[in-house]
Amino acid sequence: MMFEHEHPFSLIDLWSEQLQREAESEEDEEEKDDILIAKQDFKCLCSRCGEDINWYHRYYYSCCHCSDYCVHKFCAELPKRVEDFCVVGHTLDLTQTAPSWSWNCNNCGRYHKSGDLWYRCDRCYFYFDVNCGTKMLQKNVIHHPSHKHPVSCISKQLLTKCDACGKEHKGNFYHCSICLWPKMIHSDCAFLPQKLQIQDTTNDVFSHIHHLTLAYSFPYDDQRSKNWQGCRVCRKGFSDQPNLWIYKCEKCRYYTHLDCATSRNEPFMSILKSPGTSTKNYKDDEHLDLLHLPFPDPSYSILKHLFSKEKAQGIIHKHPLILEDITIPTSSRKKSISYHDPMKRIQLLCDVCVRPITNGPIYVCDNKGQCNFVLHEWCSRLPAELKDHPAHHQHTLVLHSKAPRKFFGVFWCDICRLPCNGFAYCCMDCNNCIFDVHCAFLPKEITHTSHPNHLFSRVHHGAWDNWCCICRCYTDMNYFSCRTCNDFSLHAKCALFISETTWNKCDKHPMKLSYFPIENHKSDYFCEVCERELIPERPFYHCHECMQSMHTTCAPSILQYETYDRDDKGVYEFVNVKFGGRYENSKVHPHPLSFVQGIQDDGQCHKCGCRLQFKMIFKCLTCEFAVDYDCCSETSE
Repeated sequence: MMFEHEHPFSLIDLWSEQLQREAESEEDEEEKDDILIAKQDFKCLCSRCGEDINWYHRYYYSCCHCSDYCVHKFCAELPKRVEDFCVVGHTLDLTQTAPSWSWNCNNCGRYHKSGDLWYRCDRCYFYFDVNCGTKMLQKNVIHHPSHKHPVSCISKQLLTKCDACGKEHKGNFYHCSICLWPKMIHSDCAFLPQKLQIQDTTNDVFSHIHHLTLAYSFPYDDQRSKNWQGCRVCRKGFSDQPNLWIYKCEKCRYYTHLDCATSRNEPFMSILKSPGTSTKNYKDDEHLDLLHLPFPDPSYSILKHLFSKEKAQGIIHKHPLILEDITIPTSSRKKSISYHDPMKRIQLLCDVCVRPITNGPIYVCDNKGQCNFVLHEWCSRLPAELKDHPAHHQHTLVLHSKAPRKFFGVFWCDICRLPCNGFAYCCMDCNNCIFDVHCAFLPKEITHTSHPNHLFSRVHHGAWDNWCCICRCYTDMNYFSCRTCNDFSLHAKCALFISETTWNKCDKHPMKLSYFPIENHKSDYFCEVCERELIPERPFYHCHECMQSMHTTCAPSILQYETYDRDDKGVYEFVNVKFGGRYENSKVHPHPLSFVQGIQDDGQCHKCGCRLQFKMIFKCLTCEFAVDYDCCSETSE
């Protein structure tokens, strides 16, 4: 019972029900979250100091008769008399101010109405309110899960760094007066909710299906095990300050800074214009022909986007070509040909663009079955010349069916730097300028779902200070960069050659490209093709029905799983190479050789002794002879 109130009080513990349920461990995580959220949302006013009573205070007294009369435990237990707080050291008594007498605290200046409690010296007329009294007596404490002891509020306001968020604050700070715990926690951070939904705190700009939990550190070992996760809001990392508090959803590998999760940052409005927002940094009517990437599936390409409605330009091939549906036999072709179908491990690639041919009609060679040349209808419309190309202004580029002066027609594109044996645009005046037919038509600007609603501009030459958001490798030339965010770039190859969806024999459903860990994923990530660990912080393909995943580099492996790439580099190294050709040269080997990708069973090169797996090789199907591309090229000269 308190002298200013006539009824008895009962002591309430806001944590008791939660601690009991945790000890019993009967409820699932979601039910425990609901209980905690209901408790942490509790709030009422202390009838003595006028401040909030909340979950962190843990204990408070409630009147047994009056539903609206509550008092902090530390306010209720204030001494009735204190000494040495006025200038001359007089004794101050806790009393109730007289009716019709409003006043201001001598310590903090806060206004009070008549009837409020104060500590008052009757000799020098010095007085202060209950709120200042709890701080001066170090009675204003909270019970915080980040520390084993109650932490008390420092009586004076400070301007210093908060050890929870790492930012400088001015105001009330909490510290431990019992042990040598060195941390100073600003009141804004001390009273952050244990659980929150980020869509509520960011006005639905960011969202997550689970509540985020407040964590009091993100140690280096945990960050390393999670592949050095970045904040889902600002994309910056946590490695520079592992002892700062964060919000996280551990089951979905979702992590954010405190300020990012609660929208407390002053520059937060600039963050709201970053990934995941509905605010565009460009106008649609000013970019009518803007290319939106990634393409819907592997059969789609920039050539289909540009030339599917153009008039024919002429086709480069040594035999006549006819436009037909290849599933229907003809007089010159007795057997039907199946279209590209990863589910049946059937591969049919266009000889021009080296992209899958999934439907017709298409152009096929009319050489009575002696030539297997095929191409998309739109690939027949490529221009024979390109003048004033942005990457090569000085000369005209000429379309070639096989790259000149390149062994077996294989060349390395000067833009994407990937090997290719499809058609090429070459400068006949410069021996070192050659582009594949995709990179030759790179647009000036694109958008990409990895960084939605922001415009990417093409950069021909740049500094080695940014990395591609897909493959995490540095960008130096011929890449796309967001003109608003200086730290968001895309390699041309990653933008063009990784599609939105793909099909693979390992899963009966289409697999969709994902840029973040999957929500509610209950196990570690492994690629279904190569069976190696998969890093879900990098883009990968995932089936939400079967919960199976796959590296983007492994997706094109449809003929045999052993032909996956050696590294997770975003784009499959041989995405622009059509294997299966035949090479005959007695200097190299007496039998005909097949052009294939090396697998583990192919062993070592018969010339240099290097391992042939993951390389372009020439292999004898009669004997065990095999040689890599470079050695075969040298021997053939």
